[in-house]
Amino acid sequence: MGIFSRMGDIINSNLNAMIDKAEDPEKIARLIIQEMEDTLVEVRTDAARNIAERKELSRKSDDYAARASDWEAKAELALTKGREDLARGALSAKQQSEQMVDVVEREIAILDEAVSKADDDLAKLQAKLNEAKAKHKALSMRSSVAKGQIKMRTMVRDTKVEDALARYERMERKVDELEAHVESFDLGEGQSLEGQFAALEASDAIEDELAELKARINKPKAANGGSKKKAG
Repeated sequence: MGIFSRMGDIINSNLNAMIDKAEDPEKIARLIIQEMEDTLVEVRTDAARNIAERKELSRKSDDYAARASDWEAKAELALTKGREDLARGALSAKQQSEQMVDVVEREIAILDEAVSKADDDLAKLQAKLNEAKAKHKALSMRSSVAKGQIKMRTMVRDTKVEDALARYERMERKVDELEAHVESFDLGEGQSLEGQFAALEASDAIEDELAELKARINKPKAANGGSKKKAG
């Protein structure tokens, strides 16, 4: 069973349980991401174990190959010494070592295939995980915006807000009535308070201008009087 089919069974099982409980989509998305991350860890752990086992098998293969070579050398030595029986025994041992090399190499080939498959699956699963995280982030943002809009629109349509605004408007009208009542005291009394203060300000301005005019008129006379005294 591949990791995707196994992970799919796990996710589908959990999803069905959550759907039965009417869980929200964001929780389901988080569950899927968690399952994918857990599967990544599991697959990497299996791959690391396979890689370690392959290294051990590779050492065994080299050891059996060295033994086969050693037995071949011993068979040659036995022949040079006229011991054909020993040569046959050495060649038999050599064949056994070579057979073990073949067995170990087949095991290595199986592990190589498993590691290669795991590498391919990890790349695909990582891409799917990145996609799921991106979609989950977008979903979370959309959910947050939607919740904010719902809150705003709820407040806008809330009758409590309308009641508060209506009470504020009634208060404004009461203040307007109080100000109008104050202004009504000026009615029938000639000038209003504002008019009387404006008249006072205008009177002060006239007096200032009159004093300035008198000063300009009297200044030349004073100067002429001084000139006549000097001439006499």
